[in-house]
Amino acid sequence: MDTEPTSYRDRKVISIGTVSELTGLSERQIRYYEERKLVFPDRTKRGFRKYSFDDVERLMDIADKIEDGVQTFEIRQEMIRKKKAETKENVRENMLRGQLNAHFNLRK
Repeated sequence: MDTEPTSYRDRKVISIGTVSELTGLSERQIRYYEERKLVFPDRTKRGFRKYSFDDVERLMDIADKIEDGVQTFEIRQEMIRKKKAETKENVRENMLRGQLNAHFNLRK
């Protein structure tokens, strides 16, 4: 990972076995969702997957959607749309912050 996680929720410290126990999903299902690019675990030097608490919640949300008949492709498309919307909002916030800083001669 490029940067140190800011919250304990983001730290990738949970093994796939524990994630399986917490979510009720099989390890095979969890690996399948990784293959479908719905969850992104880190890997240890020995190749073991490590998940965060946010990943656990995402997997539970994915399982609920799958149970409701939503396809993995649709879930992935929704994730992409949300990420784009978050990125646009961050750009807007940074632009506004920059304009305010420039207007009031503020430096960070």
